[in-house]
Amino acid sequence: MKVLIVDDEKHVRHAIRMLVHWEACGVSEVIEAESGDQAIEVITALSPPVVLTDMRMPGKDGVALMEWIQVNSPATRVVVVSGYDDFDLVRQVIRRGGMDYILKPVDPVEINEALNKATQAWRTAEQDRNRQTMQAMEVNRMRPHYADKLLTEIVSGIASTPLSITPLREELRLPAAIQICNAAVMSTTQLDADILDKYKTRRALLSFSLINICNEFLGTSQTGIAFRHLERMDEIILLYWGEPSRWPLLLQDIHTGIKTALRCYMHIGVGSYGSFGAFPIAAATAYQEARQALWKRDVLQTADWMHQSSQTRQNIRLPQLPEMEEELRLSALSCNANRVSIAVGHWIAAVAELPSVTAEQLASWNQELDWMLARWLNDRPGDTDGEELADESGSIHALPIDNRGMLSLPLWQRQVENRLLAAGQALTPSHSPNNPTIRDIARYLDAHYDEDISLQDMASRFYLSREYISRKFKQEYGVNLSDYLCQIRMSKAKLLLLNDKLRLHHIAGMVGYQDEKYFGKVFKKLEGVTPGEFRRRHSANPQPLPHTARDLPTHH
Repeated sequence: MKVLIVDDEKHVRHAIRMLVHWEACGVSEVIEAESGDQAIEVITALSPPVVLTDMRMPGKDGVALMEWIQVNSPATRVVVVSGYDDFDLVRQVIRRGGMDYILKPVDPVEINEALNKATQAWRTAEQDRNRQTMQAMEVNRMRPHYADKLLTEIVSGIASTPLSITPLREELRLPAAIQICNAAVMSTTQLDADILDKYKTRRALLSFSLINICNEFLGTSQTGIAFRHLERMDEIILLYWGEPSRWPLLLQDIHTGIKTALRCYMHIGVGSYGSFGAFPIAAATAYQEARQALWKRDVLQTADWMHQSSQTRQNIRLPQLPEMEEELRLSALSCNANRVSIAVGHWIAAVAELPSVTAEQLASWNQELDWMLARWLNDRPGDTDGEELADESGSIHALPIDNRGMLSLPLWQRQVENRLLAAGQALTPSHSPNNPTIRDIARYLDAHYDEDISLQDMASRFYLSREYISRKFKQEYGVNLSDYLCQIRMSKAKLLLLNDKLRLHHIAGMVGYQDEKYFGKVFKKLEGVTPGEFRRRHSANPQPLPHTARDLPTHH
């Protein structure tokens, strides 16, 4: 900590240096100035937390200096050291927030007590400033999530009455009445492997970039909004309530903007304007249409990027992955790349004979493979540790599509081969028991505590069984996964509760609880008080009043 001594007499500055126990007060550097003007230069350049100043000086005197500090450096604490026992000066010091008024000749006890109070007051205020900064950062970080939560409820049909969308209107300043509404849906899962590999550890950044691009166009026209679906984290949803004839043009601009900014080809499913009512009911219906159009698109046929309600397709028998499970499992256990390639090739050949394949079917086959690999790992004999059965796409589970969004059978062959070879390594007894997977799961919880996360979600994401994760997580951290997640959420909630402007149901949503009452019950169980009681105890935390007159002369 730095302290500035301001006095036009050198011997006074020297005496103060000699009398004060600087180290005991945590002071590491003492700076001197011989006038108010010079002091202002020092404060501007170095921002010392505490200033010891004389009152009568040439140029700017002590009163003028304190006036400047009060406006330009209000966090600075000031102690006056003066040779004038003048009540008017004392009153000026008090009015300008001075901590103490010490008379010359300086008493060692008085000045050390005064400096100690000033440094402690600055530290207390600094802690409060840091807390407020952290609180503001947390609120700003969570605000987009809160808006996403409200909009997700709209398209999910949960918020379907005018009263239920009042918080949304307040948060996003939506038009008072929306008569018509349409929706569009895009999915990061349907991006090509190259772009997903680029963002494989930064999924949130990819979604954030897409949303920003969409809102840049929607915000300009003030006729819509883009957001992330919190229950389907791969989805970006666009709601549009403007002139219907402008909607295709806006989507064209958005598609071009994404292609230019991210160098990727984004397929977009689009709903229709129908007779199913006004906002918000229309939004939920249009979203379902748009989502179905996106996932029912044929990934074998060259098609445009915009997709509307799909036509009825001919019923055909699809290849069944479980029918090939034994062949795939044996090839994986062999850990032989050639044998794995042959087994996977049989599956790929069966798919290649189909007249059409939808994105939905691709995702379903990938999900079946996830379950298959997780079951193999869970069925291993003994208590052998194992690592995740990850595919090459990392945290984003990619579909085997090329940079135009069409099915790439060679890419799919490589993806499945890599996953089977990884499974074989995890299933063999010689595989190393040491792995960082549980710590990766903990890091994921730390970053995504505001989302709806279950043990099954972690099992699917990390290709491990629920029982394995539950057992190993408790061994590693001493608590089960749900308790660990709950502790993170309560820690964040306590920080948000310090902001009196945030309502409790807002805070509950910001830390991952959809039900405010359940949030309150969990909070009280862990903290011993309700969220409201916690807020009342901690929001009224006034700083100590500046000490100004306790040791001042009593005569007038």
